[in-house]
Amino acid sequence: MSFFRATVSSLLTWRVGAAVLAVALVVAGGWLFRAELMAMWGVVSEWIRAAGPLVYFTVMALVPLPLAWLTVPAGELFAEQLTLPGVIAAAMAAVVVQLSLSYLVARHGLRPVAAGWLKKRGYNVPVVTRENAVSVVLLVRLLPGPPMILGSCLLAVAETPFAIYLALSTLVALPWVCGGVMLGHGIMNGQFTQVITGAGVLVALVIGVRLFRRRKMAQANGE
Repeated sequence: MSFFRATVSSLLTWRVGAAVLAVALVVAGGWLFRAELMAMWGVVSEWIRAAGPLVYFTVMALVPLPLAWLTVPAGELFAEQLTLPGVIAAAMAAVVVQLSLSYLVARHGLRPVAAGWLKKRGYNVPVVTRENAVSVVLLVRLLPGPPMILGSCLLAVAETPFAIYLALSTLVALPWVCGGVMLGHGIMNGQFTQVITGAGVLVALVIGVRLFRRRKMAQANGE
C-alpha cells in the first residue's frame, strides 16, 4: 500500500500545479476569444457529427485522452441520434474497452520492463492480492492526480485481479461519465435542470472523494 501512496503522491506534486495553470489559461483564453471559439466549435462539432458516433466512441475507447474531454461534449454531439441515456451507455462501453485494453497491454507488456527497472534499484514490483485489491483499486481510482490510463497501468503492473480491477474501475467511472455528459449537454442547450443535475453529481463525487481521502489518511496515521 505504501508503494501506491508514494506513487500517487509524487504524481500529485506536479499535476496539481499544472492543473491550476491550465484552468487559468483556459478561462482567460475562453473569455478573450469566446466568439472565435464558439464559431470554431460549430465547425468542429459538425465535422464530428458527420463522422458519426461509432468513430467518436471508438476514439474514446482507443485513445487515452482525459475522460472529461470526450464525455462533456458527447451529449451535445450525439444526444439527438442516440438519446442522452444512449450517449451515456456508449461512453461507458468505450470506457470498459479502454480499461480492458490498458490492463492487458500493461500487464503483459510493461510489467517486465517495470520489474527490471525496479530490480536494478533493489526493489520489487508489488503484487496486489485478492485480500487488498479492493482497497488498492479504490485508492488509485479515487485519489486525484493520475489520469485513468496511468491508474490502469499502475494497477495492471501490480497484477491486480482483472475482475476486481474492471468492476471497481467501471463503477468509479460511471458517475463521472453521467455527470459530464449531462453537464455538457445542459450547458450547450441552456437546460438548467440538466446543468444542476450534472454539476450536482460531480460535486457529490468530489465530496465523496474528499471524505474517502480523509478516512484513508486517518487510517494511515493510525497504523
